[in-house]
Parts: sequence; C-alpha cells; structure tokens
Amino acid sequence: MSSQSESVQLSVTALTAEVAALFADAGLSSAGAQRIAGALIEAEQQGLKSHGLMHAPVYLERMRKGSVSTHDRAEMVSDHGAVAVLDARHMLGHLAAEQAMALAIEKASRFGIGAVAVRHGFHFGAAGRYVAQAAQAGMVGIAMSNTRPLMPAPGGAEAVVGNNPIAIAIPTADEPMVVVDVAMSEGALGRIRHHHQRGEPIPGNWAVTAEGLPTTSAADAIKGLLLPTGGPKGFALAMAIDMACGLLSGGAVGSEINALYGDTSKPNDCAFLFLALNPQAFGADDLPQRARAQREHIRKARRAPNTAAIRTPGEMKWRTAATQQETVQIDRSTLTALRACAIPIDTLAVSHGGERP
Repeated sequence: MSSQSESVQLSVTALTAEVAALFADAGLSSAGAQRIAGALIEAEQQGLKSHGLMHAPVYLERMRKGSVSTHDRAEMVSDHGAVAVLDARHMLGHLAAEQAMALAIEKASRFGIGAVAVRHGFHFGAAGRYVAQAAQAGMVGIAMSNTRPLMPAPGGAEAVVGNNPIAIAIPTADEPMVVVDVAMSEGALGRIRHHHQRGEPIPGNWAVTAEGLPTTSAADAIKGLLLPTGGPKGFALAMAIDMACGLLSGGAVGSEINALYGDTSKPNDCAFLFLALNPQAFGADDLPQRARAQREHIRKARRAPNTAAIRTPGEMKWRTAATQQETVQIDRSTLTALRACAIPIDTLAVSHGGERP
C-alpha cells in the first residue's frame, strides 16, 4: 500500500480537468477526453491503481503515434435484434466499452437480452466498470476481453493465451452491488507493472521468468510468463474468453493481439464481448431485493477466528471510492509520469501540484 510519502492527495475536479486536457491535446474530442479522464480517475478512486492513471502515458504515446485513434464512437458493423457487432477502430477502449454496454442495455430493455461484440479494440481498464454500468440500469451485466498471450498452456513453455478478464454484476436494492471482476492469472499484468513502478517484489506464485524459473522480480515477470489462477481451470477459462471475444466479433485472437506496452506504433487490436440480461424478461422483478438479501446473508455468515469482516465482491472498491469523492491519493511515480506528459501544455493540477497536504 502507498504510504503518505509515496502518494499525494489531489482534487478530483482539478485532476479530471487536467487529465482531460492531456487527451484533448492528443486530438480527442472534448467529450471523449472528459470520459476517459473520468474513467481513469474512477479507477484511482476505487483503489484500482493498476487500471488507472499509470496507463495514461502509454495511451497518449499511442495516440500521438496513431496506433490508438482519436475516434470517440465505434462504428456499427451489424445489428440483428438482440445482437450487434461494433468496430472500435482502435479508439480508446474505455469509450468503446461504455458505448457497447449502453447498446447491450438498450437491447435488453427491448428483447430481454442484449449482446454486443467489439473488434479492433484497445485496453479498456477494469471490466467491472462496464458490468456496473449494466447493474446501475437494473440489468445483470457480463463483460469480457481478450489480450495478447501472456500465459502458457498446462505443460507448455510459451505464452498462448492472454490474462483475459471476465466481470459479472448483479443489481441489488442498495449499495454495494455485487461486482465480480477477475482476470485469469494469479496476478494481473497491470498489478505487476504497478509493483515494478514502485520497485516492489511480487508474490512468488504470480509469474515465472522467460526461462520458466520462479521469480519475485516484477521486471523478470513482465518479460516472462504469467501463471493461470487455478492451473488448468484458469487456462481453460482464458482460452474460452479469447475465442468468444475474438471469433464472435470477427476480430483478433491469441498472437494476433499486440502488447499494450510493446511496439506502440502497432494497434493493440483486442476484442470485447458485453451482455446485459433484463430481470423483468425472466419474470424476476424482485431480483434486486433477493440479491440484497443473499448478499447480506453472506456478509453475516459465521466468521473464522481473527477475521474482521466478510466482504462481498465489489464491496472494497465501493468503500474505497466513498472515501475519495472530492480528493484522491495518486502515487508519486504516476504523478511524475503525468507531469512529463503535461509539460508541453502546462496543465495546472498535474504540472503545478494541485496537491492537498
């Protein structure tokens, strides 16, 4: 965890405006810049630093090199009742994902279910953001994405599938909603990069070196292979997610996807799949109330010794965000990288502090 000396407290309003200015300067529309800034800072507010502002510099670098486009709307490829396919045209993944889930929600309100696949995508941050979008509309949401290969098959010695995330959200009658957001490795690459950025070791079960040797070095892990959670089970899920996203969308799969931090002149080219399920179409109008009751039943279950509390999926993000509505703690290393991006346009909250003691 960041100590006070390793992080600074910034105004959310000022930081959002200045991060948006960075993206607008890179050619994104004003509305699109506000949306991506809000998405990245929301991750910081939720404590998801590995999905937040640490990625802004590479996003901006890619936009300037042209491997991420300045589009803020994906194009419709096909639209058949409850199902649609979008072409993100290599735009910022957060914007394409928001649009796709909004379309899935709209279709679910008409047909009971909505399914939207997206091709030519780009890193979209935390998948939980988009299923929460569905749950806030009263829908059950499912989201997944493929990524470039990072994990070997059981018994293999080369990466063949990505650390592909899947998220599911269940609407509840009150907060916190149930939001499951998991990738298929023991430790997500974004978390490993965050450890590397801070000069911290990683747990020994997260990755192996390029030679297949155990490691606690974040730098060696980035060059090596991630280990699937649950062994063959995690690998199998990652493989299924890769195929569902890439093949249904007509997009890339496996080694056709490029690394986020690799050759930044090449499009990332990942693919997404979003589903929204309307409880009313299932005759489950009371789903939010029943979901709340089940959530509370689980939270009040008998605890093991020395356990402070039982938390349900998504609860810690919700609690953390509740404490960072007006100001947010940002790692100094992230702030340094943002300041380097901000130098050409002299943004205030980033370049000149915007810091709260």
